[in-house]
Amino acid sequence: MVALISQENAIALVSRTGRELQRYREGRRQVVGCIPYRFKVGEKASLNDSGELEVLVISSQKGKGLLFPKGGWELDESQKEAALRETLEEAGVRGIVGGRLGKWSFKSKTHDALYEGYMFPLLVQEQLEFWPEQNLRQRIWMSVTEAREVCQHWWMKEALDRLVNRLTGQKLGLEKQIHLCPKNCMGDAKSDFKCMFGNPSTVEFES
Repeated sequence: MVALISQENAIALVSRTGRELQRYREGRRQVVGCIPYRFKVGEKASLNDSGELEVLVISSQKGKGLLFPKGGWELDESQKEAALRETLEEAGVRGIVGGRLGKWSFKSKTHDALYEGYMFPLLVQEQLEFWPEQNLRQRIWMSVTEAREVCQHWWMKEALDRLVNRLTGQKLGLEKQIHLCPKNCMGDAKSDFKCMFGNPSTVEFES
């Protein structure tokens, strides 16, 4: 478990260690991670070309490649909890986690073992100055194009493409809703909600 100890303005963080609670499924180790992202402020570029979107990559512990934060999913936590914990430990960021981007099966070149990986998007709200693995890793914000080129895992690149497609679709959907909204509904918060999302009684939200 990640322990947070506030001491004046400093925060000491300690990573969870050991694999006693590690999840396996049919012999495959279960790992989860996040793609931390943010939007650049004041940029004119369109999300359609990923110009205003930045993602955070980290170096591997051995320093031989770049990737997105990920690690073992353990028995006493949900997938999202594990993804958030690993992202905090490895990249030192916190934020809002979205719906799962997908599941991938892959073989580790290092350990010659089979894995199942799950990735989530994380809209970054806080970037910590101190984090558990700050002495083991570097973190770098970069464009989607740059991240796709340097990321060492094919399945993480696929997860990145899915994130971009999802965000682009959400933006286009919102623009379409605003365009179709009748002029007489503007300025009325209740009417705006109905125009964009339908009758509030029929709207379902993902927990």
